[in-house]
Amino acid sequence: MEAIILAGGKAERLGEAAQGRPKALVEIAGRPLAAYQVEQLASVGVQRVLVSCSAGQEQLFETALGGIGPKIVAVGEPEPLGRGGGIRFAASRRQESGDVFALNGDELVDVDLERLRALQESSGAAATITVVPLRSPFGVVDLDGDLVTGFSEAPRLDKWVSCGIYVLGEEALARFPERGDHETSTFPELAAEGSLRAHRHEGLWLTVNTPKDLRVAEEHLAANPGWPARVTA
Repeated sequence: MEAIILAGGKAERLGEAAQGRPKALVEIAGRPLAAYQVEQLASVGVQRVLVSCSAGQEQLFETALGGIGPKIVAVGEPEPLGRGGGIRFAASRRQESGDVFALNGDELVDVDLERLRALQESSGAAATITVVPLRSPFGVVDLDGDLVTGFSEAPRLDKWVSCGIYVLGEEALARFPERGDHETSTFPELAAEGSLRAHRHEGLWLTVNTPKDLRVAEEHLAANPGWPARVTA
C-alpha cells in the first residue's frame, strides 16, 4: 500500500515554538512530527508516502522525511484545497491502485495500522476510519436533583470521534471533493449508504496544535524512548 499524509497546516497556534516550520515538521524530541508517522507506516510495509503540502514546500518535506525508509513524494497544492481536496489531489500521484492509508500530519497516534487495513479488506467497505473515545474537556458535576453527589475530571463520554486515520478504497477516493472537507461530504454520504466502517482505537492520540500540546508530546516521547515501536493498540 501507499499512504498519504496531510501536511498543509501552518502551525499558527504554535507561535515561536514552530520556528517557522509547517506544523507537520515541527520538531518533537529532535525529530519532525511527521517522521514518527512515516516510521509507523514503514513498519507495516508502506514503501511510498505522498505528502500533501503547500506549494513551494515540496523539497522541505522530502529532505526532512527522506531516509526513514519509504520514498517521500511531496505534492504541493496549487491553492488551498481543504482536507478532502488535499487527499484527492495527492492521490492523483499514486503509482498503484487499490486501498491507501491517509493520516493527518500533526498527530502522535499508536493505531494498529495492520488491523485497520485488515478491517477494511474483510469488510469490503468503501473506507474504514479510526475512531477514538470522546472525553469532556471539562470536569463534570454529578447531580441528584439539586444535590451535588460528586465530581468527575474530564470523564469519557458515550461518543466517538474520528482521529483522521483512514484506509480509503477506490470508490471513496473517487468521491472525495476537489475542494473542501470529506468528513462533511463524502463520509456522511458513505455512512448513509452503509459503506463506511470504523476501527475503535483506545490508545494514544495526541494532536499537536498549541505549545501545551507540544509539551505533552515531548513528555510522552521522553517517557517512552524508542517510540513508536510496531504497535497493536
